[in-house]
Amino acid sequence: MRLLILLGLLYLGYRFLKSWMLKESPARKPIFEKKTSEIDDVMVKDPYCGVYFAKKDGVHLSVNGENFYFCSEECKHKFSDKQAKG
Repeated sequence: MRLLILLGLLYLGYRFLKSWMLKESPARKPIFEKKTSEIDDVMVKDPYCGVYFAKKDGVHLSVNGENFYFCSEECKHKFSDKQAKG
């Protein structure tokens, strides 16, 4: 019984020291503390296939002053062909 109590106390001491040491670390910063100006990029939806992707990774197409972003060149070409036909 004494051994179980000793092991329990050692475990609690370990957990306390671990949380105390990690709290002092400046590298542990929650993601949610980012300001809106620090957001990487905006997610957009491909108008042809419906996939969401980062706007910065997309393929741009401007049609009649309207901007479209596609997940790939293939979707861009399929969209252009569909617009030309219809």
